[in-house]
Amino acid sequence: MPRDSILILENDDANRKKLVEIFQDKYKILEISTEKEGIEVLRKHAASLAVVLFNLMIPAKNNFQVLQMLSEKKFLTRIPFIMITDDKTAEYEKKGYKYGIVSYIRQPFHPDVIKQLVDNVIEVFQYKTQLEATVKTQTEKLKKQNEMLKLMAEKQKHMNEVLVGSLSNVVEFRNLESEQHMKRIQAFSICLGRSIMKLYPEYGLTEEKLEVIGWASLLHDIGKIVIPDNIILKAGKLTEDEYEIIKSHTTKGAEIIEKLIHLDDKEFYDYIYDIARHHHEKYDGNGYPDGLRGEAISIAAQIVSLVDVYDALTSRRVYKAAYTTDKAFQMIINGQSGVFSPKLLKAFTEAREEFEVIVKKYCDE
Repeated sequence: MPRDSILILENDDANRKKLVEIFQDKYKILEISTEKEGIEVLRKHAASLAVVLFNLMIPAKNNFQVLQMLSEKKFLTRIPFIMITDDKTAEYEKKGYKYGIVSYIRQPFHPDVIKQLVDNVIEVFQYKTQLEATVKTQTEKLKKQNEMLKLMAEKQKHMNEVLVGSLSNVVEFRNLESEQHMKRIQAFSICLGRSIMKLYPEYGLTEEKLEVIGWASLLHDIGKIVIPDNIILKAGKLTEDEYEIIKSHTTKGAEIIEKLIHLDDKEFYDYIYDIARHHHEKYDGNGYPDGLRGEAISIAAQIVSLVDVYDALTSRRVYKAAYTTDKAFQMIINGQSGVFSPKLLKAFTEAREEFEVIVKKYCDE
C-alpha cells in the first residue's frame, strides 16, 4: 500500500485549516482535532500514512503525555511524527526527540519551509524503511546460506569421519591394533586435551578442535600397514635394523596421508598428517623422525604421543604383559618412557582417574 496520506492532529481549527491548504494538492489529508479520534485513525490508516503532524495541547494533558502513549503503542517507530509548536527552548526540543519525533514545525507557519521539511522527512523515512526491509531480506538470505553451509560442513565432517574410521579399520584388519586400542587412543586424546584446555588456554584448544584431534589420533599408526608382519609382530627384541624399519612408520604414515587421503577440511588434514608424523617426537629432542624439541612439537602430537605410550604400557603386547595403571602412570611421570613437557604431565596427572576409567571401559578381550 502506498504511503500517500498525511494525518494532521491539531486541536486549533485555524492552524489545522492552514496545514490542510499547504498539503492538500500533493497528499490525501486526514484531519483530526482530538486525541481519541487520532488514535482510531492511526490504527486504521497506519499503513498508508507518510507522516503525522501533531499538536494536541489538550486540557490536563500535554504533547509529551500524548507522545508517551503513542510510543507505548509503537506508532513512533512505524511512522515519522513532526511536532507543531511555538516553544523554542532546547529542553523542549530535546524531550521530543527523546520520545522519537523526527522534527518540529514552528508557528507561525511558513508554507515553503514546511513543505520542504515534510518532503525531506518523508523521503528519509521511506529510504530508511526500504533499507531496513533490504537488510532484513539480506539477513534472511544470509541466514539460509549459513544454514546451508553449516549443513554442508556437517556432511563433509561426517564424510571425513567415515573416511578416517574406514582407514583405521584397515590397521585393525591386519591385526596390528585392536578395535579397543583405537577407542582408547581416541578417548585418551580427548580426555587429555580437555585437561590441557582447562589448565593452559594459551594452546587455543576448543571442544571442536579436540573432536578433530580425537578422530585424527585414529590414524597415528597408519604407516604400520606397510611394515612387514615379521617385524611388527615379532615377540623378541628387535635388531637395530628392524627398529629403524619400525620407526619409519611415522614418515610412511605421513606419505600415505599426503598421497592417498584427500580432505576438503584443511584443519582435519593438517592434524592427521602432523600426528602421524610426529607422535614419537619427544620434548627433549630425542624422538623421531625429525628430532623436534619442546614446543616445536604441536600440542596435538604431544597429546597423542603421551596417550600412545600410556596405552602401550597398560596393554598386553606380543613382547610384554600389561602394566597396572599405577605403574604406567609412575613410569610416564618419572620419564622412563621418554620426556614429556611439564605442562603435559600436569594435565595428565589431573586426568589420571579419567584415564583409568577409559582403560576399564575399553579393555581388550
